[in-house]
Amino acid sequence: MPARGAAAGRAHRLRYGGESRGRSGSAMILLRESVRSALASIRAHRLRSFLTALGIIIGVASVITVISLIQGLSKSVSEKFAGLGGTSVTIRPHNDMKDRMRGKTSHLRLEDVEQIRLRADGVRHVSPVFSPGFAEVRYMGAAATARVLATSASYQDVNRSYPRLGRFISAPDDARARRVAVIGEDLVAELHLPADPLGTFISYGGEWFKVVGVLEKQGTLFGMSQDNQLIIPFNTGHSLLGNHRRPDLSITVAVGELADLEQTMGQLRAVMRAAHRLRPGQRDDFEIQSAEQVADTFEKISTTVTLIMGGVVGIALLVGGIGIMNIMLVSVKERTREIGICKAIGARSRDIMAQFLVEAVILATLGGLIGLAFGYVLGAAIAALIPDFPPAVVPWWAVVLALLFSGGVGIVFGVVPARQAARLDPIEALRYE
Repeated sequence: MPARGAAAGRAHRLRYGGESRGRSGSAMILLRESVRSALASIRAHRLRSFLTALGIIIGVASVITVISLIQGLSKSVSEKFAGLGGTSVTIRPHNDMKDRMRGKTSHLRLEDVEQIRLRADGVRHVSPVFSPGFAEVRYMGAAATARVLATSASYQDVNRSYPRLGRFISAPDDARARRVAVIGEDLVAELHLPADPLGTFISYGGEWFKVVGVLEKQGTLFGMSQDNQLIIPFNTGHSLLGNHRRPDLSITVAVGELADLEQTMGQLRAVMRAAHRLRPGQRDDFEIQSAEQVADTFEKISTTVTLIMGGVVGIALLVGGIGIMNIMLVSVKERTREIGICKAIGARSRDIMAQFLVEAVILATLGGLIGLAFGYVLGAAIAALIPDFPPAVVPWWAVVLALLFSGGVGIVFGVVPARQAARLDPIEALRYE
């Protein structure tokens, strides 16, 4: 009875206090009293309120977890490409599925590298690269899988991949096809090499290679470690392939000035078309892509994936909204007599509707806040548990959208119980037991 009397008193103040003030003052009083009444009801039924908001909590937490993981990966990749300064350009052979099925395969040649060096202006460094793939590397009984790269001395300047210890492969190493190698930090650990492994010999492809350098730690890219590399001279890698195999060659180029990037890429295309003797109108059998373009493409893909995954997981929010509506309908039944008392002493239908609608919105918004915090913690925990995965990142727009959507769910699914409460006949409500 005290709670009902307090509610009735509030309704009385809403009715007559609002008339003595202006419409704006009355609206503010109505909102304030509705919020106060909603918070009092939530505190009085803590467990039921928590269970009501549980669907919203799970929905928001799921959305934030997915977004934080995808955005963390996207940020990590963007930073990796930004480290190249936007001046790195890669030329690869272009082979679509239709050509592959016909047995037609395009390749780049060492002559292309020379043509670029001689004819392309604004180019600082040119480096041919091919990768035989992943291979087993051994040292005194220990084995590790490494990504093998065969390249030239200018690779370190193009990709800004410098040694922490020792040196990079040199032009004489390449010219004489020496068995020397530069390795990543992961190989040092996995092969149990000495802290200073310079001069140590490791086995790859049935050959012994002398370690002349250890690369600076580079972290991960696309969730894959970049520190398990074995870099050898280009001619050394070519000799290991033998004459019966053609290397899948790509060319990396460092442009002199970022402002000249587009112009230089146009020159590279012209040089490559001339080197491959392509006629006007004939399509390119190669593709040229800058680090900036790769980063932009990945960002677009990650944004699309974020929206799709967020939308799929966001269905849980709708389920939470249905839960709020069901519990609020039960609450209307429980408080029917209280509603009748409020109407009997002058509360209007819109006052009753506002009270229940505000309660639904507050429940949904509180659920959104709890889900936001839980989702961030869960995303950070998952990122920490996955080896070499970048830290989770929650962008500001995800926070705003989660809270706005939670509040919107409260409004949409709170309208039905609020209207049902507002339409109750005061005489019938007073008779309700």
